[in-house]
Amino acid sequence: MIVIGNKYCFLEHEKNIIEKKERLKKQIFYSEEEVLEIIKQNPDETIILNTPYQFTQKILSQIDHPNVITIEEYLEKEFQKYYVPFKSEKYFPVMKPYTKFQYLQKRIIDFLTGGTLFILAFPIMAYSAFRIKKESPDGPIFFTQYRIGKDGKPFKCYKFRSMRTDVEFFSHYTQDNDPRIFPWGAFMRKTRIDELPQLINVFKGEMHMIGPRAEWDELVKEYEKTFPFYHERHKVAPGITGWAQVNYPYGRNIEDTRQKLMYDFYYIKHWNLALEIKTIIKTILVMLGRKGL
Repeated sequence: MIVIGNKYCFLEHEKNIIEKKERLKKQIFYSEEEVLEIIKQNPDETIILNTPYQFTQKILSQIDHPNVITIEEYLEKEFQKYYVPFKSEKYFPVMKPYTKFQYLQKRIIDFLTGGTLFILAFPIMAYSAFRIKKESPDGPIFFTQYRIGKDGKPFKCYKFRSMRTDVEFFSHYTQDNDPRIFPWGAFMRKTRIDELPQLINVFKGEMHMIGPRAEWDELVKEYEKTFPFYHERHKVAPGITGWAQVNYPYGRNIEDTRQKLMYDFYYIKHWNLALEIKTIIKTILVMLGRKGL
């Protein structure tokens, strides 16, 4: 396989997956004539055009080669993610919201899986409420924060409170070994128990069980400065878990955000029941500490 250009830099685990399947040959960015010559000299090789959009379209308009694909096509086929450019690149397709039938399917899944989870998790939720009031009696059981939902509309998202309210230290961001987090709060955050109250948001129709992560409104403002098309993920309602959450580890930097956005857009573009079920299974495996599909 020959990769021409460096528009997208493969992650280490992606390189390992590629090299297990076939030999990877990287090429630096060439002129239009040189790229056409490389394609002509390698009729049996898979050639990936990892080049800017306009250049790629010029090349594709001049060839008829079944083994030449764009980096966008390759990422979707091989890694189930949708290429996200930085703002210097102008081209980006518009995401489409769910159809009425797809939305109906999503809501049926929401109530079936959400209702089952609520029944199974009710004992631990009741115990968590007891522990919260025992370890930090001065504050409420629930922590609420405005998150951005469908069509960019903010909504009040519910979580179990995991931090003390009676400390002088204050920050909107969580720190490593944050002194505000009480013992049961740390356990809830580690096991994701603190997110169970988001079932309230699911039943209210503000969230789905599966979907892009519901981000804090202040973070969304920051992300949209780097990714002007970030708002496209708001064509659908967010979820408690999602394709990005089960495929990419938690991270806070811009590249982490970009990678998760790629998985979000793939999920929105390719949504179907099979992908929904696959995401649910991967979520269960991740929670059990096993690898995903």
